[in-house]
Amino acid sequence: METVDQLNKVLSFVKESFVGKNEIIDLLGISLIARENAFLLGPPGTAKSAIIRQLSMCIEGGKNFEYLLTRFTEPNEIFGPFDIRKLKEGELVTNTEGMMPEASLVFLDEIFNANSAILNSLLMALNERIFRRGRETRKLPALMFVGASNVLPEDETLNALLDRFLVRMKCDYVDPDLLNEVLLAGWTLENREASERPFIIPEEVVTLQQACRKVDLTPIRKQYVDLVHSLRSTGIKVSDRRGVKIQNLIAASALMCKRKEAILSDLWVMKYIWDTEEQIEILAGIIDSVIAKETSMHSHPQALFNTAPNGEELIKEVQLLQNRWSTQTLSFEEQNVIKDKLRYVQTRNSWIKNAEHQQHIQTAIDSLWQSILQAV
Repeated sequence: METVDQLNKVLSFVKESFVGKNEIIDLLGISLIARENAFLLGPPGTAKSAIIRQLSMCIEGGKNFEYLLTRFTEPNEIFGPFDIRKLKEGELVTNTEGMMPEASLVFLDEIFNANSAILNSLLMALNERIFRRGRETRKLPALMFVGASNVLPEDETLNALLDRFLVRMKCDYVDPDLLNEVLLAGWTLENREASERPFIIPEEVVTLQQACRKVDLTPIRKQYVDLVHSLRSTGIKVSDRRGVKIQNLIAASALMCKRKEAILSDLWVMKYIWDTEEQIEILAGIIDSVIAKETSMHSHPQALFNTAPNGEELIKEVQLLQNRWSTQTLSFEEQNVIKDKLRYVQTRNSWIKNAEHQQHIQTAIDSLWQSILQAV
């Protein structure tokens, strides 16, 4: 388990450099040892690239590849050009030196700018860790792929690309109250010596990835199956393929806590399998209500972090839903989204400790349910 300690040192180091990003950094660690791809959604200036760059610098001896995609990006820019010497001999061989096919950690910014010329090759690389070009076929050494974008794809042809990223994270601006800490951490990062960084080598990461596959999921198998059924009935797509892959994330959460078997709270990773921003709160409500029953003291730090609801925020959410319901002409799908969010708020409200506050919020919830029922 010394390798787990080493990875945790790396993650702690990255957290010190980026205030308010612990959740994202922990999830990148989970994705790394689960060998699953991660996606960051957020506006410019939220440190998406900087976090990945800092993490990649802590993988000693690994070749890392970072690229900002545009609509005009050509395959040569990602995979490498054809080897001119071989081309003269009549062979089509790609010179991949310094390019994605040789990288340990791959970061593709503005991933949804990918055009048709590179899309198929990217999909195969992301899903099967294979690079294929003409007669060439190579296994990729990539430990993890990370994609980022300011927006989710609108073009249906790019949905397949999003589907290749199992973990999805929202990367927003840090709370204004933490601005002083952000500035201080940023200044420290700019002046930090390379010798101060902890390192983990690619071979150690591979060892963790292999150990991840040996974690016993039997203790939570039933709860996991029930949860997948619940999510599907709510309208959140969990395909059989994704259902199988999510198990890697659950196992990674256990391994990060130096456990050889999963516990109920390891299901926290399922909060990050959303397809749309509307699903983020709905997923959080469903998953939090399950993992709140955890009795073990050995949960991952992110499992029960910040699950206690804020009464003022809940009542504002109810009022916002009320306004949306009463002032807009809503489609059937939009009505269902409001209902799902209201159920989520209702679940969260049951955790409010102050009985008077809980009753006040419940009254507002009941009133909105009444309006919804009258409209049916």
